[in-house]
Amino acid sequence: MTKANKMPRKPVGRDRIVFDVLSHVILAVLAACCLLPFLLVLSGSFSDQTSILTHGYQLIPETFSLAAYQTLFKIPEDLLRAYGVTIFVTVVGTLLGLFLTSMAAYVLSSRNFRYRYQMSFFFYFTSIFGGGLVPWYIFNTKYLHFHNNIIALILPILINVTYLLILKSYMAGIPEALYESARLDGAGDFTIYRRVAMPLCKAGLATVGLFIALNYWNDWYDAMLFLDEGRSDLYPLQYFLNNILTKAQAISAAAARSGLPMSEVPSEPMKLAMTVVATGPIILLYPFLQKYFVKGVTIGAVKG
Repeated sequence: MTKANKMPRKPVGRDRIVFDVLSHVILAVLAACCLLPFLLVLSGSFSDQTSILTHGYQLIPETFSLAAYQTLFKIPEDLLRAYGVTIFVTVVGTLLGLFLTSMAAYVLSSRNFRYRYQMSFFFYFTSIFGGGLVPWYIFNTKYLHFHNNIIALILPILINVTYLLILKSYMAGIPEALYESARLDGAGDFTIYRRVAMPLCKAGLATVGLFIALNYWNDWYDAMLFLDEGRSDLYPLQYFLNNILTKAQAISAAAARSGLPMSEVPSEPMKLAMTVVATGPIILLYPFLQKYFVKGVTIGAVKG
């Protein structure tokens, strides 16, 4: 009886098969285009300096060497300290930035806030026009006293208007009836924000949080502006590795002028080894946020 009630399955058409094959082939090619450069970086970091200068970068090292990593880890205390500074700045900056960004997005998306459009335009306007580098630097150092302070690595990039507008569009899509029912139960704005808006925006929060964390993890510009050379204890990872590379290139140039063999200074493999060292933790973190990240991107695309 049950077999008779089953609907016959439609045969898969040739057009569908062709579409599936082509889509898988295109996605495989795109994935390879994204993966091959990283494999090239990984292979080059284990290559010998002379091999790179002679044969160029290859997917399989011509001559295997750990000289680049040995040079980087000759000062493990400084490297670990730079890692610690970057992790601290990334965690604190991401949590604080996500908290403030989501609170501002909640206010701007609230229909009870009369001036939400004017304030949204104000935020958007500041993202287009700025005072320039010199006034910004003077304001941060002379008036906010960010010079040689770890706060200088957190506050200048704490709020990003693009991420604010993304979260605003998420929260604007939450049904107003949920807010009204919470208000009827006696909930205030902060309670509604914490117990209604935040749980319904997990995908958006994870997506924006990942973007904020990447900004902090890859930031070296603020360290270059606000930290003196004597405050190497506050150097984040990216700026610390950049200093090592700069010094290695200076040593290579001096060796070339003096006639010494440049192969003793692995500057080329060091560039790639630094990339591997700097991107490793983010690559390990991404799989845990991938489902939220994909969902956040697709929902944002549907909402426009």
